[in-house]
Amino acid sequence: MKVEEEVDAGRTRLGRKEALALARGVDRVVASRGAKVVVFDLRKDRPSDADLLAVLLGPTGNLRAPTLRVGRTLVVGFGESVYGELF
Repeated sequence: MKVEEEVDAGRTRLGRKEALALARGVDRVVASRGAKVVVFDLRKDRPSDADLLAVLLGPTGNLRAPTLRVGRTLVVGFGESVYGELF
């Protein structure tokens, strides 16, 4: 897999506006928090901005790390099962 762009989350903060822009550019959002995995299929059923932001942003109000864009899928947070399926 080729990495096209890497952004250091410690230096570049992506907030609410940027997180929603990332989500608008994909067909699917997969968010992991511990063992819990939430999947949004944005082509079939677009969730509200509030629902998207609830899984995209961390307690600081910035985009959660790690966040990866793999094709038309946005992967937020670390979930071993999710990473196993994608890679």
